[in-house]
Amino acid sequence: MYILFDNIFFFIFIIIISSVLFIDLFLIGKNRHIISFKESIIWTFVWISLAFIFYLLIYFFGHKIHNITSYEDLQKYLSIYNSNYHLTDLKLENLLAIYRKNMATDYLTGYLLEYTLSVDNIFIILLILTSFSVNPLYYKTILIWGILGAIILRFLFIFAGSALIIKFDWILYIFGIFLLYSGTKIFLERNKAERIEIKDHYLVKYLSNHFNVLNDFESYHFWIKMNGKLYITPLLIVVVIIEFTDLIFAFDSIPAIFSITKDPYIIFFSNIFAILGLRSLFFLIIKILDYFHYLKIGVSVLLIFIALKLIFHNFLEKIEFKNVYSLFFIILTILICIVASIIFPEKNKIFSNIKK
Repeated sequence: MYILFDNIFFFIFIIIISSVLFIDLFLIGKNRHIISFKESIIWTFVWISLAFIFYLLIYFFGHKIHNITSYEDLQKYLSIYNSNYHLTDLKLENLLAIYRKNMATDYLTGYLLEYTLSVDNIFIILLILTSFSVNPLYYKTILIWGILGAIILRFLFIFAGSALIIKFDWILYIFGIFLLYSGTKIFLERNKAERIEIKDHYLVKYLSNHFNVLNDFESYHFWIKMNGKLYITPLLIVVVIIEFTDLIFAFDSIPAIFSITKDPYIIFFSNIFAILGLRSLFFLIIKILDYFHYLKIGVSVLLIFIALKLIFHNFLEKIEFKNVYSLFFIILTILICIVASIIFPEKNKIFSNIKK
């Protein structure tokens, strides 16, 4: 397996992402306010544009991710991550062009998949925030710290998972069965009213038993010192629960993207851009969720589709099923859900009181 820390492309990616996060957190983030619908649209567009720019970088310079400069390098890569692909008698530059195109398609497909699956994650995050009666002024701060933690957790999960799958291919079947169960469960329970009982949540119980916890929020503080004692605030508890929730959702989203590619770098890049766009998408989704109520059905359909891809991955490789077909299916599913939501609007507006 390629050595992670020798990868210049990867380090450039980390530097770019760190710079954007620094600007967002310490410069733009200083202006704490409730994100408007217009602002959420602008930032959603910004993050999607950055993700697409990165797609172009992979399309033209993707061979640098694994430092592929020869037939041997390309053969080594394919033997690890794509055993079904065979080299032809084309010139190296032509082979690299095909390789970059496929890699860019895998990245874009994975990104759209992760971004779509985030819709269900956003729904749960909103439930957590409303259950704790969090002031909307704090949403932005909570989500940025939640995103930072998610990046670290996904990094560990993705590279460890990739190493295991490369060594034990049968893990894909387990992922497939799990996603089939998750997708079916989401579909069957799509109209079920979900609730989070704060007092009964085991993380709340654990933190309350092991730390001094304040009953009220203290502005944007995660902890404060009072009478010589350190107290954690409900704001920190909310962040911890959201981090834990993201970890649970990672068991759906990350196995799903392994149906697209086994390359940990492509999985990581697509995941990170989807996560970075999660905050702006959150503020956008909570404004329009009532109007696109079929999106949850779309999430279940995609999970079932991906589950079947994982379960029958050997057969699909034999018939040369291309990932671009998955890309088209994801786009088509999203469009159908949006159009169906517009044509058949939902009468009951669940979150109308939240958005006012």
